[in-house]
Amino acid sequence: MSERQVVSEQIIEFVSDAGEGAQTAGQCLGTVSAKMGNGIWTVEIIPAEVEPPRRSKAGASGNRVRIGRGAITNAGDKADLVVAFNEQVLYSRFDVGAMREGTIILLDDKWAYVEDASIRADFESAVADFRARGCDVRFVPFEAETKKIIPDPRHGKNIWSLGLVCAIYDRDMAHAELEIERKFARKSRAVVDSNLSLLRAGYAWGQAHSGLAFSIPAQPSSEPRIVVNGNIALALGIMAAGIEVCSMYPITPATSISHYLAEAFPRMGCVVHQAEDEISALGFALGASFAGKTPVTITSGPGLALKNEFLALAVMAELPVVVVIVQRGGPSTGLPTRVEQGDLLAALYAQPGDAPKIVLAPSTHEECFQFVITARKLAETFRTPVILLSDANLATGQQPIARPRPKPQWFAPPVDLGDWDENVPPFQWDEETGLSQRPIPGQKNGNYVVTGLAHDQNGHVAYESSINERALCARSTKMATLQRALKPPVVHGDAEGDLLVIGWGSPRGAIEEAVDTLRVRGLRVSSVTLKFLSPLEPGLKEIFSRFRHLLCIEMNYSDPASYGESRRYSQLCTVLRAHTLCDIDCWSHVRGIPLAPSEIERAILDHLKGIEL
Repeated sequence: MSERQVVSEQIIEFVSDAGEGAQTAGQCLGTVSAKMGNGIWTVEIIPAEVEPPRRSKAGASGNRVRIGRGAITNAGDKADLVVAFNEQVLYSRFDVGAMREGTIILLDDKWAYVEDASIRADFESAVADFRARGCDVRFVPFEAETKKIIPDPRHGKNIWSLGLVCAIYDRDMAHAELEIERKFARKSRAVVDSNLSLLRAGYAWGQAHSGLAFSIPAQPSSEPRIVVNGNIALALGIMAAGIEVCSMYPITPATSISHYLAEAFPRMGCVVHQAEDEISALGFALGASFAGKTPVTITSGPGLALKNEFLALAVMAELPVVVVIVQRGGPSTGLPTRVEQGDLLAALYAQPGDAPKIVLAPSTHEECFQFVITARKLAETFRTPVILLSDANLATGQQPIARPRPKPQWFAPPVDLGDWDENVPPFQWDEETGLSQRPIPGQKNGNYVVTGLAHDQNGHVAYESSINERALCARSTKMATLQRALKPPVVHGDAEGDLLVIGWGSPRGAIEEAVDTLRVRGLRVSSVTLKFLSPLEPGLKEIFSRFRHLLCIEMNYSDPASYGESRRYSQLCTVLRAHTLCDIDCWSHVRGIPLAPSEIERAILDHLKGIEL
């Protein structure tokens, strides 16, 4: 093996046809690296179809793993090394700009020897094309080597390739073998042993034949850590919050949250209810809320569309509920496996009538965990739905985080079953805060009326305009009360300058990395990530006033500036322009892939070129 080259970070991709296990190989590599003390971020490459055609761009499946010496906050830019089981799936990665000149491609050589002459021709043409693009293409006998151990290489070359990459990057084989044991723990011992043999064989081949040797120094943490994706972090947060009821309907990319809870919740005496559709999932949750629990329901954009009327009912009936939305591409069913931030305006405004509610957006895996705890407390305090807007980038991406240590203050207090003061109406809105005490039907005198129509303080149907207006005012006052309790957001970089980049959700890491790079070059650029989107955090107008120009960067649609007066702005930009009356520009894309630091750098530089500094 060559002398190892020490590098500060690498981006590695595993790409294959769907069903060949490239996602598993990438997940295992990320977990092994994180346990060694490296920073990681993974991104799943998922085809839009359940059974896409083999050897096609549409069928590309796999995982991108960014491994670094220190903390990693995003998926990065161009790949350094790609493992590919056929040449056609690679074209999908070129299409999204994942490759660079010099990217090493380890490509299965089986296609050079197949009987079908047209496939051999396609393979030769693609290899020539990849090399013309500046890639370093190397042939690896993935299938032939795997067949030495198991008869069906489709069920094993992913683990063999994992061993190969572990050899190239000097990954700890003890960690890798433990990960294989864990991954296949529910299979037979024979399956575990065959996968361990594949892993070791790939490692041995890599040491003897790959000609590649890199080392990414690790910085082991002094505190216990766990490796999770955003969905698992949300599930752990749901349990840590003391939430006892989850009602959901399966939907990509949110379903794995409920899968995790379905296994863990029963051991805690909690309930996961799979409803017949998205509407009834929220209906069930609201029933649990009326009975005194604070439930969670989990969905994505299309599910949010179906839940909107019940969400408005929850606002008007003041029923606490946490709604987790893992955003994906749209509209309608859109891109079920691709990332987007297209549901902000729907979460804020799509419900009938005036239905203000609390909306938060986690931007890290830790926040996915922590914000559920906050959401439950806010839902109960303000008697309202609280929406958590995650996205597919957070949902499937793995990252090491500090192992949470449960605290008593996280959990919900016991349900108060003491006597309810029958002189206190169930919706006795405080004039200053808009808040009202929450009765529980199980309490003596705690029964009260919930109606889907406008109601007075006793819950009785009321058609008088003054009563309707008072109720609307009370619900809005609650949002103002919460807003007064919030702190202004923290600016990343200097508190003043030429340009402030404004973002929310998972692009935070890429935005901050781009800003840091430009600041090293002497540009007066800073960024801020908003976490509360309803109500907005205070002090925004004062923060914005300290910068000469403002730019929102998001993963949803916006028109170019050339559209003039008809221009549509990105979603957070639209909200902020209305809220602050500041002249805020925007840059966004909806290509279904996470934002990369380099493209954010270019967007910032292009924006600065167009303005007078």
